[in-house]
Amino acid sequence: MDQLLQFLGQHPVLSSALGAVFVLLILNEMSHVVTGEKRLAPLEAVRLINDRNALVLDVRPQADFKKGHILNALNVPQAKLVERLNELGKDRARPIVVYCALGGVAAQATHQLKKAGYSEVYPLQGGLNNWLGASLPVTTR
Repeated sequence: MDQLLQFLGQHPVLSSALGAVFVLLILNEMSHVVTGEKRLAPLEAVRLINDRNALVLDVRPQADFKKGHILNALNVPQAKLVERLNELGKDRARPIVVYCALGGVAAQATHQLKKAGYSEVYPLQGGLNNWLGASLPVTTR
């Protein structure tokens, strides 16, 4: 503990950066509480996909999508989402599960989709990495 305090005292810039990163991580994890956004755990997403025929939307770049994605996922990179909304279908009440690699980009895409009138849009908590961590399958087809 003494070494940690000594390091923090001798390196104020690094200490400040570490503190800022820590605060930002906490804020990122707590943002869904403030905004009222529900993030789906992988098994909740599977249940929604199976029970309610949810659309699975991958907002990663196409190159990442080709390396592996959730079965039957539609790939629309987040940067092109607004211009490609017509590919999501006309039923704006159909549930949509949005994912990226870690979850941050999916949260942004979720806000864009809700703004466009889609009523049930859920980001996948932890993104594809969390999906894989839950030992759920991906495909390259």
